[in-house]
Amino acid sequence: MAAKLIPTPGQTVGPFFALGLDRPEWADMTRHNPEGERITIEGRVFDGDGAPVPDALIELWQANAAGRYDHIVDEQAGKKIDPNFHGYGRAATDARGQFQVKTIKPGPVPGRGNALQAPHINVAFFARGLLRQLHTRIYFSDEPANLSDPLLAGIEDESVRRTLIARRGEGGAYRFDFVLQGEDETAFLDI
Repeated sequence: MAAKLIPTPGQTVGPFFALGLDRPEWADMTRHNPEGERITIEGRVFDGDGAPVPDALIELWQANAAGRYDHIVDEQAGKKIDPNFHGYGRAATDARGQFQVKTIKPGPVPGRGNALQAPHINVAFFARGLLRQLHTRIYFSDEPANLSDPLLAGIEDESVRRTLIARRGEGGAYRFDFVLQGEDETAFLDI
């Protein structure tokens, strides 16, 4: 008699990040002295009730200052790879739902049909209660190329588009909060 196969049920993500995934040094993507403008992104993560999420994990993937990814499929001629910048980082939230990442401002990269995309950081977001990670982007408020970015231009509702924009604060750091549900919910991408 053949055994009946029962699929493993899905489980929610977290809250186990502090046990093995939180590597504080990965929140400093400038630790190897890469080329480019150094920036800090700080913010908080809020759930649907407006409460801070103390156990979220944010993974970042971005191009270097020249607009090239440190990846084998990025073969852009004329844009060099920075051996001191790999474009990957990770930050966990603290008990108050706060995070901070040090990185460089990425250069613009080509998108579909070689349409130039504004400088941005790709984000995979993990938190308790999620069955899979969420994906979004962080753009920069002082970037003129935002006006012609294909993804931003495809979002008709200004209030939704605004949730993808990090704003530079008084101390020079960019501010970007993740809101998981409700008013000012961050725009997450369906990929």
